[in-house]
Amino acid sequence: MKLRYFPIVGALLLSSCDLVSPDEIVNPNVDESTFLRSDNPMETWVNGTEKELALHLSDFVELMEILSDNYFNNYTRSSKVFDIPQLLYTDADVTTLQRHVGALREMADYGLTTVAKADAATTNAQRFHLLCIKAYSFILAGDFFRALPIENGGDVVEWDGQMQRAIEVLKEALPLAQNAEEKAFVHTLYARAAHRIGDRQQATEQAKLALAAAPNLCRQVLFDSKNGVLNRAQEAIWSDWFQPLPRLDFLDPKYFQISSSDQCPITIAKAEENYLILAEAALASNDLQEAKKQLSGLLALIKTRPVQTDINDQLEGRYNGGLKSFPNNPAYRVQASPNDPLREGLIIDRRPPCLIDIPYISGTSVTQAMIDGLDNHDSALETVYLMRQEVFFAEGRRPADLGIRLPLCEVEAANAKNAAGYTEAWIPQFVPKNYGLDDFTIDEEAKTVTIAHNMNRVIVDNARSADVAPFE
Repeated sequence: MKLRYFPIVGALLLSSCDLVSPDEIVNPNVDESTFLRSDNPMETWVNGTEKELALHLSDFVELMEILSDNYFNNYTRSSKVFDIPQLLYTDADVTTLQRHVGALREMADYGLTTVAKADAATTNAQRFHLLCIKAYSFILAGDFFRALPIENGGDVVEWDGQMQRAIEVLKEALPLAQNAEEKAFVHTLYARAAHRIGDRQQATEQAKLALAAAPNLCRQVLFDSKNGVLNRAQEAIWSDWFQPLPRLDFLDPKYFQISSSDQCPITIAKAEENYLILAEAALASNDLQEAKKQLSGLLALIKTRPVQTDINDQLEGRYNGGLKSFPNNPAYRVQASPNDPLREGLIIDRRPPCLIDIPYISGTSVTQAMIDGLDNHDSALETVYLMRQEVFFAEGRRPADLGIRLPLCEVEAANAKNAAGYTEAWIPQFVPKNYGLDDFTIDEEAKTVTIAHNMNRVIVDNARSADVAPFE
């Protein structure tokens, strides 16, 4: 299957990557006026902004995965408190992530204004790329933070206002799309933002437009080991830092290395999201059959996605001196909570001489029989959120579905007049504390694993709260 790469960073790799490897620049430490008078400054600026998107997104994925119930940080590197979760406004990681959001927004704005004015050769394609990055910065802010500024030095705007701003920028970008896939990309991001704020009508409309334009959309941010544009999330996931919740073992590692120079892409938008939104919208309208139809379409799409075969993950060990042992034997059956049935096939065999196969766009443990057997709203909504967790696994999306929001960091709080009330993280009362999101027990004799909390059922049980399940 030929992958449809996100053109923003795809262009970075195909255009000599001026800011990453400035071989033709005698002195890269030029001042602003010199840069703006250089040849093709917009091309250079877009390349540099694309590079920052890749690097910043990999940081988000690394930290958001351990903030969720997807991964536990079983090592000494990366955050040791996001797993708790403990999210302080003085935490350096919280500050870094907010700086990433601001940097992407400001770099996009500078390109769209100052650089575009200086470079008469600026194209609509370049404007489209920068507008998409700007919109995505607002989506990151809306998904993961309580409130952030929307301009340098400005007052903070709450998360839903960030999503509204993303929608406004996406509307600007849509007329500049060069083809159906770029249109589908914009519609998918629009649907994502509308879903998060609970706008069922807009989310449904945009999801349908996206699927009509490109039913197998897959946009990815690429990395480049030759030029030092590295996927930090891959380092954590491919090595033994992060260990997946046992019922997600079959999806790990989504980022892997066949050769020492491999850098796996991170998916930024894909058609699967649109099916999930349509299924959730159908359930909110009490249309169980339509929801099952959309989930069946989603499953059919997932089955067409590529699988990397013959991955050697034998050094993983699922322990290797970490904080706790994880199951590494396919004989184990797993239950999502003490009240859930045991399931086979969720733990895969990585022990020598076994090689493993991993779906690296989307995978799921849900079967057509499971979808056909759904007979009520709550079981179907739980399946939607299970498939969201599995489809977006290792893409940094899960904390938003759990309703967790990072606080305004100390630096931003000191410079915003309306910062009061935003320096505390928002962690819904139903989210387990003290590492409960990652908790499980192993019965070695019975070869069973019991997850402490089935968070997809917790989402359903709390669907009428303001924190989760936006359409309910």
